[in-house]
Amino acid sequence: MLGKAWVSAYDDVCGTDDLLNKVLASRGIVSDADVEKFLSPSIKEYMPDPYVLKDMDVAAKLIADAIQNHKKIAIYGDYDVDGITSTAVFVKYLRALGIDVVWHLPTREGEGYGLNNDAITEIVQDNVDLMITVDCGISGVEEVKFAKDAGLTVVVTDHHSPDAVVPDADAIVNPKRVDDESGLSYLAGVGVAFLTVVAVNRELKSRTLDTDLSTRISAENLLNYMDFVALGTICDTMPLVGLNRAFVSTGLKVMGLRQNLGLRVLMDLAAIKKPSVYAAGFALGPRLNAAGRLDSASPALELLLTDNPLIAHDLANKLHQMNQERIDIQNAIMLSATEMAEKCCKSGKCSLFICGDNWHGGVMGIIAGRLKDKFNLPSCVATKSDGQINGSGRSVAGVDLGKIIHDALAAGIVSEGGGHAAAAGFSLTEDKEAEFCAFLERAVNEQLNGVIPQPEIVVDA
Repeated sequence: MLGKAWVSAYDDVCGTDDLLNKVLASRGIVSDADVEKFLSPSIKEYMPDPYVLKDMDVAAKLIADAIQNHKKIAIYGDYDVDGITSTAVFVKYLRALGIDVVWHLPTREGEGYGLNNDAITEIVQDNVDLMITVDCGISGVEEVKFAKDAGLTVVVTDHHSPDAVVPDADAIVNPKRVDDESGLSYLAGVGVAFLTVVAVNRELKSRTLDTDLSTRISAENLLNYMDFVALGTICDTMPLVGLNRAFVSTGLKVMGLRQNLGLRVLMDLAAIKKPSVYAAGFALGPRLNAAGRLDSASPALELLLTDNPLIAHDLANKLHQMNQERIDIQNAIMLSATEMAEKCCKSGKCSLFICGDNWHGGVMGIIAGRLKDKFNLPSCVATKSDGQINGSGRSVAGVDLGKIIHDALAAGIVSEGGGHAAAAGFSLTEDKEAEFCAFLERAVNEQLNGVIPQPEIVVDA
């Protein structure tokens, strides 16, 4: 384990109030108004007009049209907590309006991340008119074309970095679009999904609707969705800045009201008395994630959506047991991965690529994160089976791993891949393993300018 340097933003010895002011000043928060806004973040203070996001006006109208005309809608999500909560936000909202809605979460092992044509075919066969993607879709160029050719209207909402070519969807809401000027690129997928629901709700309220739909819309309080938004934002390790601070602060308060049956049962099972960032990230998140890591994420989503106490307790216990199974699998793989990483580090590399035969793909991201923390190097961990390699990576400050994977995809080294600066996923054929390893090392070395960063513990004072 590398020793870590202690880095302080402020070293003066001073009183508590003075210290707080100096810590805030070191973060660029100086005026009384900014201090109050930072220490007591509220949705009212931070909430932007959702239409600052590129294509939001088009997306809101398309979704509102489908709702007003009582069309069937499908939500296509992802198997992690961000994807699950994003899906839950939309499904809960549409159900509240009396809309016929179906959802699909891909399996990590069987389908992998993102859109796939088999799932889209099932959606089409289910007589769906509009498909909304959440926390995915920006890399699904071929799949979106397949969906549109099959007659679907497609709205993409995502927060992952786009490739050079983006899907020809009817609308794409993603703050990482090169032409998006919202300044909201730090949002999680659930944050983008929530802002889309806000925009749709506003659009519907501006229309003349039938009495039933109008009454349902008036009865909806979108702040009640903030527990989902906070959970997804925290578990996707998004920076708690700007709007995210308000989402999390408000969301934890809503979670504390224990209004959502599934979350209430899960909190009781995890012995959480008061919701916090730590409790969400290290107690609730792993249990919700466990289903998607080992099998299907459906039980986690069903838990968030159910109103049946018996079903809620059954699902919560199932997730709790699956999380323990995940821990056992993870610990066994971690031992082997650590040994392999230690041998790799002796060669002086500035990146880690660790690949094992038939490892459980559901824990690759966790192992990568652990190795990244232990060796302070960008770490990619993968499993090899039947000539195919699938893995996940976690990065250190100063290395944009998502860009590296996107570049590897453009170079034809990986067959699938995507992510953001801190985390990414990828797939490649076994014959490309050596080439990918060399590409990763070269790209990391270029971003670091040949200087391996010293691990740091950053404190304010």
